[in-house]
Amino acid sequence: MKLEGTTIIGVRKDGQTVIAGDGQVTQNQQVIMKGNAKKVRRVYNDSVILGFAGSVADAFTLSERFEEMLNKYSGNLMRSAVELAMLWRGDRNMRQLEALLIVADKNDMFIVSGSGDVIEPEHGICAIGSGGNYALAAGRALIANTNMTAEEIARESMRIASDICIYTNSNIVVEVA
Repeated sequence: MKLEGTTIIGVRKDGQTVIAGDGQVTQNQQVIMKGNAKKVRRVYNDSVILGFAGSVADAFTLSERFEEMLNKYSGNLMRSAVELAMLWRGDRNMRQLEALLIVADKNDMFIVSGSGDVIEPEHGICAIGSGGNYALAAGRALIANTNMTAEEIARESMRIASDICIYTNSNIVVEVA
């Protein structure tokens, strides 16, 4: 049984970094199993936030490994993200994990993937998950054409994605770095 379906967005604007995510977990692309899952959380003494999309068990495994890297590298976000990506790509068992992460602190934000990618977002905004492209498009429009804060942009982008993507709901969790 594969449980999936989510949208996560990261927004950096005017010195504020926000990650927001919805709460929907979908089984077999047919049934909403849960509407209030928390896929955005704080780690490393609450100084780092992360959001995950993909297979739930895989995402939790990657989140735990990322926390281990943060502890090993004294909270250095970039180094921890790169080391996780290298481990993820190089370890035969981890290579099978199907998830993506957005990780951020007050200075940096990255998307981390199993193919070894550590991507710093363009325009201060990134998104992952089934509704990620909808949230990304909304966020880019809002960041370029409004005076909204990073948190307001994240919330509105998630609301727009939840109106379009059937795997995204409007039960939004927001964390600010």
